[in-house]
Amino acid sequence: MPKAGFVYLVTNKRNGTLYTGVTSTLKQRIYLHKTDKYPGFTYRYQLEMLVYYEYHDDIQDAIEREKLIKKWQNGVETGK
Repeated sequence: MPKAGFVYLVTNKRNGTLYTGVTSTLKQRIYLHKTDKYPGFTYRYQLEMLVYYEYHDDIQDAIEREKLIKKWQNGVETGK
Protein backbone atom coordinates (compact mmCIF):
# COMPACT_ATOMS: atom_id res chain seq x y z
CA MET A 1 0.00 0.00 0.00
CA PRO A 2 1.47 3.38 -0.99
CA LYS A 3 2.32 6.02 1.59
CA ALA A 4 0.13 9.16 1.52
CA GLY A 5 1.56 12.65 1.18
CA PHE A 6 0.84 16.35 1.11
CA VAL A 7 1.92 19.18 -1.16
CA TYR A 8 1.98 22.44 0.77
CA LEU A 9 2.76 26.13 0.33
CA VAL A 10 4.08 28.37 3.10
CA THR A 11 4.91 32.08 3.09
CA ASN A 12 6.22 34.73 5.44
CA LYS A 13 3.66 37.49 4.74
CA ARG A 14 1.05 38.63 2.25
CA ASN A 15 2.65 38.85 -1.22
CA GLY A 16 5.87 37.54 0.32
CA THR A 17 8.21 34.69 -0.48
CA LEU A 18 6.46 31.41 -1.33
CA TYR A 19 7.81 27.91 -0.71
CA THR A 20 6.36 24.67 -2.08
CA GLY A 21 7.13 21.41 -0.31
CA VAL A 22 6.09 17.77 0.08
CA THR A 23 5.72 15.78 3.27
CA SER A 24 3.98 12.72 4.63
CA THR A 25 3.32 14.45 7.97
CA LEU A 26 1.88 17.91 7.34
CA LYS A 27 1.15 18.83 10.95
CA GLN A 28 4.68 17.94 12.05
CA ARG A 29 6.29 19.75 9.10
CA ILE A 30 4.35 22.97 9.75
CA TYR A 31 5.35 22.76 13.42
CA LEU A 32 8.98 22.57 12.33
CA HIS A 33 8.54 25.63 10.12
CA LYS A 34 6.85 27.61 12.92
CA THR A 35 9.52 26.74 15.50
CA ASP A 36 12.42 27.51 13.12
CA LYS A 37 13.62 23.91 13.27
CA TYR A 38 13.45 23.37 9.52
CA PRO A 39 16.82 24.56 8.21
CA GLY A 40 17.68 26.20 4.93
CA PHE A 41 15.58 28.41 2.68
CA THR A 42 12.45 28.36 4.84
CA TYR A 43 14.40 29.27 7.99
CA ARG A 44 16.28 32.08 6.25
CA TYR A 45 13.06 33.70 4.99
CA GLN A 46 10.91 32.84 8.06
CA LEU A 47 8.39 30.89 5.96
CA GLU A 48 5.94 29.60 8.53
CA MET A 49 2.43 30.59 7.41
CA LEU A 50 0.59 27.71 5.72
CA VAL A 51 -1.48 29.10 2.85
CA TYR A 52 -2.41 25.96 0.90
CA TYR A 53 -2.15 22.18 0.96
CA GLU A 54 -3.34 19.16 -1.01
CA TYR A 55 -3.67 15.56 0.18
CA HIS A 56 -2.62 12.70 -2.10
CA ASP A 57 -3.13 8.97 -1.44
CA ASP A 58 0.33 8.25 -2.87
CA ILE A 59 3.35 10.39 -1.99
CA GLN A 60 4.69 9.91 -5.53
CA ASP A 61 1.60 11.72 -6.80
CA ALA A 62 2.30 14.51 -4.31
CA ILE A 63 5.88 14.77 -5.57
CA GLU A 64 4.69 15.01 -9.18
CA ARG A 65 2.18 17.71 -8.21
CA GLU A 66 4.93 19.65 -6.40
CA LYS A 67 7.04 19.56 -9.56
CA LEU A 68 4.13 20.93 -11.62
CA ILE A 69 3.52 23.72 -9.11
CA LYS A 70 7.20 24.66 -9.09
CA LYS A 71 7.24 24.82 -12.90
CA TRP A 72 4.17 27.07 -12.77
CA GLN A 73 5.80 29.31 -10.15
CA ASN A 74 8.86 29.70 -12.36
CA GLY A 75 6.74 30.51 -15.43
CA VAL A 76 7.62 27.29 -17.25
CA GLU A 77 4.98 25.71 -19.50
CA THR A 78 4.05 22.21 -18.42
CA GLY A 79 2.80 21.11 -21.83
CA LYS A 80 -0.36 19.66 -20.30
